Amino acid sequence: MTKDELFGKVKDLLVSEFEIEESKITPEANLGDDLDLDSIDFIDLVVKMKDFVPGKINPDIFKTVKTMQDVVDVLYTYVEGAN
Repeated sequence: MTKDELFGKVKDLLVSEFEIEESKITPEANLGDDLDLDSIDFIDLVVKMKDFVPGKINPDIFKTVKTMQDVVDVLYTYVEGAN
């Protein structure tokens, strides 16, 4: 899976599950400031992203994540590790 495909999956998830306007979701979008996700939303997002990557996601790795691109980059490390 490519980073673009991961971005699309996370974007679709944010639109469908968190009712965020699609136009707001860009690689540079800040999860808190631009997308209005709080810490509970973020935990829920991490749980829902498990379907996108092989193995178990370590939530601690997301402590430094600020933008959509950060999310994609972290998820991609799991995809790369599986190959």
